[in-house]
Amino acid sequence: MIKVYVLFQTDVHKTKSSRVCFGVFSTEEKAITAAKENSLYSYQSEVVIIECDIDKFEEI
Repeated sequence: MIKVYVLFQTDVHKTKSSRVCFGVFSTEEKAITAAKENSLYSYQSEVVIIECDIDKFEEI
């Protein structure tokens, strides 16, 4: 199964309602690099990277 990594920025409590999607990446390392390059890490926010299988229906 092929995997992708979805990059979100969220509040410090990591609530689903505060998630903002910033991209879908082929590797977790690329997602982390993009988060660092775009200053998504801060004292007021968290970064969440979710690994997902493609061609599979599910809530993330």
